[in-house]
Amino acid sequence: MSSSVPDRAIASVTNALNVVLEKLAQHPVGEAYSRLSPKSRVALSLSSAVVAIFVSYYLRRVKRKRKRKYITNLEAVGKPLGQQLPEYDVIIAGGGTSGCVLAARLTENPNIRVLLLESGGSGRAIPESRIPSTHSKLYKTAKHVHQFYTERQTAANGVKKLWPRARMLGGCTFVLQLKAQYGAPGDFDEWATIISDDSWSFKNLSHYFRKFESYRPHPDHPKVDRAAHGLTGPVQTGFNNTVSRWCYNFVKACVSVGIRETNDFNGPQGTLGAARVMTYISDKYERVSSESAYLTPEVLARPNLKVAINATVTRIMTYELEAKQYRAAGVEFATTLTGPRYVALAKKDVIVSAGAVQSPHILLLSGIGPAAHLEEHGISVIRDLPGVGSHLVDHPILDMHFEQKGKADSYGYMFPKNFGDFVRLTRAVFQYYVLGTGGPLAMNFAEAAAFVRTDDPTLFPPSEYAERLVDSTSANDSPDLEFFETPVAYKDHASVLFNNHHTVGLHVYLLRPTSFGNILLKSSNPFEYPLVDPLYLSTRDDRIKLVRGLRLGLRIAHSEPLNSLLNNASKDPQFDHQLHLKTNEELEDVVRERVETVYHPTSTCRMAPLEQGGVVDTQLKVYGVKNLRVCDASVFPEIISGHTAGACFAVAEKLADMMKAEYQ
Repeated sequence: MSSSVPDRAIASVTNALNVVLEKLAQHPVGEAYSRLSPKSRVALSLSSAVVAIFVSYYLRRVKRKRKRKYITNLEAVGKPLGQQLPEYDVIIAGGGTSGCVLAARLTENPNIRVLLLESGGSGRAIPESRIPSTHSKLYKTAKHVHQFYTERQTAANGVKKLWPRARMLGGCTFVLQLKAQYGAPGDFDEWATIISDDSWSFKNLSHYFRKFESYRPHPDHPKVDRAAHGLTGPVQTGFNNTVSRWCYNFVKACVSVGIRETNDFNGPQGTLGAARVMTYISDKYERVSSESAYLTPEVLARPNLKVAINATVTRIMTYELEAKQYRAAGVEFATTLTGPRYVALAKKDVIVSAGAVQSPHILLLSGIGPAAHLEEHGISVIRDLPGVGSHLVDHPILDMHFEQKGKADSYGYMFPKNFGDFVRLTRAVFQYYVLGTGGPLAMNFAEAAAFVRTDDPTLFPPSEYAERLVDSTSANDSPDLEFFETPVAYKDHASVLFNNHHTVGLHVYLLRPTSFGNILLKSSNPFEYPLVDPLYLSTRDDRIKLVRGLRLGLRIAHSEPLNSLLNNASKDPQFDHQLHLKTNEELEDVVRERVETVYHPTSTCRMAPLEQGGVVDTQLKVYGVKNLRVCDASVFPEIISGHTAGACFAVAEKLADMMKAEYQ
């Protein structure tokens, strides 16, 4: 923030406010606050916080940015069947991570008319989605996040698991932890081998990572190789997030157990190692999403782009060219089950970009998928394509919970429980909105990470880990486990915290599972969620690798400097300080109990040869249906060894280039 008279005035007010707040926390009014009923305390805290947020918001933004305007009247972009139907060159079904990229890049050519349809609203319009630290508040809000639940997971104690998926423009870039890590180079070389197309290898696809990226160097990280990063793309990356002392202490503890320290998980040295994580947080301390990066006011002003929200695609319209040969003609869409259905036509292509759950769902509703399954639900078979909805794979995660000694660097106040917490949170809100200097609200919580292999003899000595497990990694230098720390411990998608304790969380997840599930129809009703069954832990290898992950995570927690900072003498059963004393069989029970999604489902419309269960070819065209493509994480031939958003950006950037070249 530039220095000016108003800025200095605000800073002076802030300093005075901090003094007042410190005194207020110790004042008798604080005691009076503590005597209020829990409901009264919550009401007072929330109402005061709301006032503080809105007042500071308007102080901070005297010059308002232009609002992004989207179409809400669906009759403006489609018409009921029987009327004159509007025509576009390309219709994109789904405005998530990849859909926004495609809409922006394709319309760079003024001769390509694009309609983008999104079932939710604007992600950027939701305050919780812009602030880096508040994304978890959206996980259980049905208005903005699809509340999918898995089928009962037989190998995970027969429990149904919540699978939240974003329902907004920008997709899951608005609800994830903002880690800008793109997988391992070997992942993309494996893709190229599977599909027999070298353009998908890392040496070629890495061009598109650099194309979307705008890396901002940081003085604390001078060893990051700028040549490995894009500097002018629309998606800002870097180290703009606020981190706690737990970030670098976690890295040091990883080094203590034998994990090498690295500088950049996306750099030339590869993925393995421990480091602070680069993030999708701008130098304005806001979340960078696909919507904010690509659907800028300038892009939305293009006359050849229309973006409609609250528009659920109910099916792809096809017509028969000749016997059993079909072409995608357009899409049908609606706001509600009982509301009017609208249709728009696509002159060149329909692109399904609704994510690994809903992209196969749309194809199945449109008669594209396993014939027997479609007939079971009374859907006419357009194309018998067994791979649709199969090969579902996700990164299963386990959370570990620890109590810290003291409260010197506790961030539990971000979820206020008492008057003191409210005071500290109010200060953080003022710092973020008024001063614009980031502060605690600019935390993404997942601050540092470590990537390792379960067959690393340094970390898992053969004398202790004699069982040979299937090597599911993509290359010899690709990982199969990721660890990360958070300065607050949590359960159940951050909806369950440890009240009255100052905590730290460690987390481990399996990057290359050998368990595969599927997406299937429950009915032909497009507004009924599909059946989601990831079949977590259905192979022994997955369970044993996660047991190894727990073992190593507990060693990290008991290594310096974390050992001196955590209350490792605690025998409180809600924490994991004594978990290392359990047997492997007992730890396997912990794995079954705790396994959750880390929000990375992929590969349900795989880019692979047809005979290997593929759904799309190297041009992301659906086999056997002309003018129909899929572009999102569902096309990944195999799941990547890291975070999926970057690969979704890159895949969409590549497809946009291919389509523009094809249309010329």
